[in-house]
Amino acid sequence: MSDALELIKAVLLNGPDDAAALRVLETALEREVDVLRYCATTLGLGAALVMQRAAGWAGFASYHRVPRGLQGRVEPTRLEALADVRMFRVRLLDREIAFVAPDFLGVIRLKHRLKSTPHLRNLLCLVPEVALRDYLAAAATPALTAAARQNLARRWPYASAHLELTKLTRHGFVGGLALLVVLLLAAPFLAQLWLLPLAFGMLVVPTMIRLGALFSPVPSVAPPQRPPDEQLPEYSVLIPLRDESGMVPQLFAAMRALDYPAERLDIKFVVESRSVHTLAAVRMRLGDPRFSLVSVPDALPRTKPKALDFALPLCRGEHVVVFDAEDVPDPDQLWKAALRFRDAPDIACLQARLVIDNGRRNGLTALFAGEYAGLFLVLLPALARWGLPMPLGGTSNHFRLQVLRELGGWDAYNVTEDADLGVRLARRRLRVDVLASATREAAPRRLMPWIGQRTRWMKGWMQTLIVHNRDPGRLRQEMGLPAMLAFEALVLGMITAPILHCGFGLVLLIRWGTGIAGGDGAIWTIFYLAVLILGYGSALAMTAIGLLRLDRRNLLPIQVLLPIYWLLIGVSTILAARDLIVRPFYWFKSPHRPESKPRAAPMRAGAPRPVSRTPSN
Repeated sequence: MSDALELIKAVLLNGPDDAAALRVLETALEREVDVLRYCATTLGLGAALVMQRAAGWAGFASYHRVPRGLQGRVEPTRLEALADVRMFRVRLLDREIAFVAPDFLGVIRLKHRLKSTPHLRNLLCLVPEVALRDYLAAAATPALTAAARQNLARRWPYASAHLELTKLTRHGFVGGLALLVVLLLAAPFLAQLWLLPLAFGMLVVPTMIRLGALFSPVPSVAPPQRPPDEQLPEYSVLIPLRDESGMVPQLFAAMRALDYPAERLDIKFVVESRSVHTLAAVRMRLGDPRFSLVSVPDALPRTKPKALDFALPLCRGEHVVVFDAEDVPDPDQLWKAALRFRDAPDIACLQARLVIDNGRRNGLTALFAGEYAGLFLVLLPALARWGLPMPLGGTSNHFRLQVLRELGGWDAYNVTEDADLGVRLARRRLRVDVLASATREAAPRRLMPWIGQRTRWMKGWMQTLIVHNRDPGRLRQEMGLPAMLAFEALVLGMITAPILHCGFGLVLLIRWGTGIAGGDGAIWTIFYLAVLILGYGSALAMTAIGLLRLDRRNLLPIQVLLPIYWLLIGVSTILAARDLIVRPFYWFKSPHRPESKPRAAPMRAGAPRPVSRTPSN
């Protein structure tokens, strides 16, 4: 006990008596957190200063970071253990030096070991945990890059876009899709009734799912109570960034506003190495032990999921969440997710609500806000209640880290990685649910960025449809027939509906304008009309209910322009089909600008106050 108190007094360096040091020790133990991490984060001393003082007390040298230029290599088989490594040996001239990031008890043991082995001080150097992780990430860069590109193909060879999207497959899919659309649009003139069941499955079934979601009862759930800090697990946060230097201040403010114990947060800004301004903006704001920077080397494919896969082995949390550059999550989001995971062990993934914060900017952002309101407050909750495959939102996805690793992480070659991951979760019969917490983000303000973003999304859904239909029998066996049919209907409908709805309207105008609405193709005229009414009607109703649940009534009137919005989606779908052929793995980077202000986390009684830093001598 005396060593523990002496070490705490050395770390605090402001002359506390034994009683004050004992209070720090007891508080850290009650919160079930390492004492050094508690001093660095909750007391606000910083990891580098804490380790420097601890090393001085124990009689060892210390560095704020591992010096550059030292030779070290991490074996690919050890990647998933990187976050737990506390010691790494490197060769320095004629001897090996071990850089160590010990915990509180480890420092005490090293001090005792030094008494019996004095030469140990020449073989060990103490560094902060974050410094060791940064060095390990650099030493493991070749292995991490290879794993990010190939890990899914090794684990799921039948569910990887890299292996399945051959040139012949892409051309065949686009050709078949074009033929299907042409046949359905020409059906009234061909009078071929055998096409009717196909059209019904592609267009009416997705509409019926939306209608079912409208009338699906929403269970009333009492607001959860925040658990004590000691009951919350470690949580990793991944924030992939590329050319986002302007968003960095907002992001750091949003992460600081999270109502979660600082000593249990592992927030990683995952930045592409080519984004020099973004790297500089993040480095300027490091120092808080919660935050770390992961620099992703420039290598194909240049996609968000590849960057996430690169950083995944470095995560140390029990759970992990992904946020995008423009995201401002509710401060309560992480503890609510941790509570749901604790209370429902069968849940593998939680999707928080995405709410568009700039819906009043112009007509395009208002329609985007309505679309998201219907998706995240009506459709996704219904799919979760029914146990059907859920299209994840690409951000604010919370996972059990071990489950995500077992799934192989994200598909580095799928440009809508959330879509693919949602299907893989369904194939493993893993439960996905929605989370009653929101993340605010901004919709594209201008048309061309919106078109580029939507083109990428539609291309990703095409990739997902191709990859997971490689073996339909296996898909049915793994997912179950109802879930498989729902997946096929929703995805195929999502891809074809915008084009067909516009085409149906045009065909109806032609038939009525030429006076041939009746005759042999009359049944198709009726079918087209019913599809248009049901399709637009159900989508408009879903949007309206979602906006009402968000209390965004001011955005309701402009939703009558939904047919124009679908026309734009149809244009994006055509561009996506072209992209799938000529550049299947191209990632359109959506531009962002600060729109939202983070909401401060509520102050809680009994929360520890930071200790002012005292410069070391």
